[in-house]
Amino acid sequence: MAIQTPIRGLRSFCIAAKCLSFKHAASQLFLTPSAVSHQIKQLEQQLGTALFKRNTRAIELTTAGKNFYQAVYPIVTELENTIADFTNSQQNKTITVSLPEFFASEIFVPQLSEWAELNPDINLQLDTVKSSNQTTTNPDLSIVLASGKPNNSIVHELFPVRYIPACNKRIYKKWASSGYDALKSVPLILHQSRPWSWHKWADQCDVPNFDPKQIIQFDSMFGVARAAQQGMGIALVPMPISKAWFSEELLVKLFDDELITKDRYYLIQHQNIDGADELTKFANWVNNKFSDLR
Repeated sequence: MAIQTPIRGLRSFCIAAKCLSFKHAASQLFLTPSAVSHQIKQLEQQLGTALFKRNTRAIELTTAGKNFYQAVYPIVTELENTIADFTNSQQNKTITVSLPEFFASEIFVPQLSEWAELNPDINLQLDTVKSSNQTTTNPDLSIVLASGKPNNSIVHELFPVRYIPACNKRIYKKWASSGYDALKSVPLILHQSRPWSWHKWADQCDVPNFDPKQIIQFDSMFGVARAAQQGMGIALVPMPISKAWFSEELLVKLFDDELITKDRYYLIQHQNIDGADELTKFANWVNNKFSDLR
């Protein structure tokens, strides 16, 4: 019967032979010195020869120990590297995605259960930002809102955005019959990255004598929608990503006129797709998921 040599005994021997200390070897292996000594003793018994000279305060390799170390060390090292490479290949890959927080909460995250079910071996890290001028550190992909195609090598256009005037039910009941006169009496809410959006909306709709009573700006679209929902005023909210706010009757459309812009959501790949199948798979999934909104 062939005698099997435990890999841990060979590893303990190689480390002890390199540092010439059972104590230091034990520290590197997270074992006790006695455990290391026991493993090497078993190895010596199996080989039928002493590998170390054990002195009172130190150890040194015997001639046989030196020869055995030179023979076995490259094999143990190669084996450990092979195990490490295999372990890394079996671990889930992680994709880091940067995206606007309102887009994430309203239209993206609700879809992710499908991705997670289809791709259990790919992890996602979502980093949300409030506005387009905020960035996260080196994401693999980004979803951005822009008025023109970003200057990146790999860009996927997702869908256009339009803005509609919206408020809560209380303001609607009070001002719906007043038409555009409501704009002179109720605060108008918008995102600070588009400070002239209400004026652009008024120009497109030919609103006469547009003179808003007050304009309130927020640094996040979630803040814009929440302020309108709580009755602070009338907000320009983006569609189609705000659809849930209307289906749940948190907001209602005050005017049928919409602000049409060049704003579109884009998916940007920051890494080359060569050798990164998970990025291509995710990009294709996002494209297919939002294709009906184009």
